[in-house]
Amino acid sequence: MENEKLNVLILAAGLGTRLRPLTEDMPKPLVPVVDKSILEIQAQRARELGNVRLHANAHYLAEQVIAEGNRLGFEKVWEEPEILGTAGPLKRIYNEGYRGGLLVMNGDAYCRFDLNGFMEHARRDRCDVALLAVEFPQVNTFRVDANGHLAGVAGRFGSEEGKPATFSGVSWYSDAALARIKDGEFDIREFWKQELAAGHPILVDCSQMNATWIDMGSPAGLKAACDARLEELGLSNWCGGQVAGEVRALVSGHSVVQDGVKIPASARIENSILFEGAAVDAGETVKDEIRGRGFSWKL
Repeated sequence: MENEKLNVLILAAGLGTRLRPLTEDMPKPLVPVVDKSILEIQAQRARELGNVRLHANAHYLAEQVIAEGNRLGFEKVWEEPEILGTAGPLKRIYNEGYRGGLLVMNGDAYCRFDLNGFMEHARRDRCDVALLAVEFPQVNTFRVDANGHLAGVAGRFGSEEGKPATFSGVSWYSDAALARIKDGEFDIREFWKQELAAGHPILVDCSQMNATWIDMGSPAGLKAACDARLEELGLSNWCGGQVAGEVRALVSGHSVVQDGVKIPASARIENSILFEGAAVDAGETVKDEIRGRGFSWKL
């Protein structure tokens, strides 16, 4: 496995309904989180593993995801006329002849995981499937046994006993596991259930439970992701390259201003995100908001 290229699939087919109207003209994986989209950030994280082939799936506004994948040097963006869940894209890549295992990442979560550490853990454990877990008490549906393997998913299958944890969306599948996914299977949790029933253990890596993991699919999540990105970049605020220098002095308190925003000299921006087309009035203080063309969300 170490000598083959690892395939990486970034799931990017979601509808982004919680971020509309921002996502009416832009798919969620391409929403900028400060200086880059989640798709690009995840691609950069994946490339830190070294010898990888990047894939993404696309459904909503697929042509934009395909164009961005081409710009970023993806092996392929797989267009889905109908959403195939998670299991469907995995099996599709395998059926097209790609080998070397498959690492799966989400296109709507800002996270900072040690992917090399995760892959090393998966190799040591010798399971055909490995899932990376985080601590998120609001969900925590995983049940992990004393051997660090999946015992069940609460309300779905398996044991209700064991250490609780939440699936981060990061997972690894060997070629052998991918071969066992049934054609037409959509729900990856159903596949996990089948694996356990067949006696194939599934590793749950709980070594990074407190790592940064933010669902950016809601306005509050998007702001939290931008704050985390600013911290990663060592910045207190950020303005796009086309934002005039005099405007930058009006921006403070963990704010992000994208290109295409006009801010009057008498206005102030505090702890807010402004997307292209956001309207700001003279003398206005925009505080604790996300604002874009035709919308404003209070945080």
